[in-house]
Amino acid sequence: MTLKQRTEVFANVEKTVARKIFAPAFDAVKWKALVEGNRQRILEADTVEAFEGEIQKLIVELKISHMVFFHHSLLKIPPNYAIGATFQPHGVNGTDHWMFQDVHEGGPAELSGMHAGYLLLEVEGRPVAPPEPPTFRMGGSCDVVIEKLSGERVSQPLGIPRPKSKWHPIIRPRLVSWFKPEPGIGVLKAAGFPGQVGIDVAREIDEAISNLRDCTRLIVDLRGNPGGGAGGLHLMSYLTPDKLPVGYSLTQQRVAKGFRREDLPRFGRIPSRKIALIPLLLRFALNDKSIVMVTEGLGPQPFQGRIILLVNQHTASAAETITGFARENKLATIVGTKTAGQVLGGTGFKMGHGFVLRLPVVGFRTWSGNTLEGNGVEPDHVVQLSREALRNGLDNQVLVAIDILKQL
Repeated sequence: MTLKQRTEVFANVEKTVARKIFAPAFDAVKWKALVEGNRQRILEADTVEAFEGEIQKLIVELKISHMVFFHHSLLKIPPNYAIGATFQPHGVNGTDHWMFQDVHEGGPAELSGMHAGYLLLEVEGRPVAPPEPPTFRMGGSCDVVIEKLSGERVSQPLGIPRPKSKWHPIIRPRLVSWFKPEPGIGVLKAAGFPGQVGIDVAREIDEAISNLRDCTRLIVDLRGNPGGGAGGLHLMSYLTPDKLPVGYSLTQQRVAKGFRREDLPRFGRIPSRKIALIPLLLRFALNDKSIVMVTEGLGPQPFQGRIILLVNQHTASAAETITGFARENKLATIVGTKTAGQVLGGTGFKMGHGFVLRLPVVGFRTWSGNTLEGNGVEPDHVVQLSREALRNGLDNQVLVAIDILKQL
């Protein structure tokens, strides 16, 4: 990669962040200082991989969610998007390791035999440990060294397919699953809400709810859910029989012009057929993306009033919106650990020479005006995932949720 190419791409990154980003925590003065303070080091990175890494380090300094810089040829991205798994630090004899935390069904990690509680020790021959997060190259297979719950250490391949979209590279696990741990208690697991409108994931949610109709108590598992589009609205709509305002998204242009939340366009129904997307696109996608989200009014459900939301530090975006909505309207008891505090809408910008920069361009406020970005949602009952419990085949967070449900 030539110096001229690096200079051109870096200039595009500098200008695009300054002009396009919309995030409460963005400080234009800090961004300018970061750019100038790191310019020489970044431009000296003469390979695609090194250059990508240096700019990614730069934007991480802003501490703003939904920001990522990558090259199409590398596609080395965080584990939740690459392998359908998340990690948490876990200490063993005074040494911190990365422990598999959420291993989503149907994702590359689960299909390669990984389980919650396993420790990740190496990726492609390189040791990995906190605080540096593990990343995975998409397309093909990589060798990892893991420690199983039994204590056995093994080296094995982890297959990672190449994503269909090069602009938003994500590998999708099974989106919605369900089971009944006890009679009358249902667990609905949502691993993500892909798609702007979410027709497909809404159908899967309907199917899961249909199979849980005889349940008078419900656990909604949003652990490790990175969010996505409007599909989360359909899940929210099962928490209440009514049409309730959830919150509103805002663009930079709308805030600059001024607004009343009551006057913003309302989105309150996910269509059942894709042909209905045409009028939605004409109404929303081609106009300013400042809108109010309203639950669909799906009517009474047998479990309403007896709902637990399971969350953790990887619960983000649309999944975090659900959590904030449930908290404000007292629709569920929240169990787990504090959510991510990452509730912004992002989009990708071409930077030239195969590089893409994703930036937040839409903000979100709850109907009460609260900002979840940077704050997250604190659970009502703090429960850390236990490796000791996992060794015995138990998910202690689910067990605590069941105990709380029985008291409701």
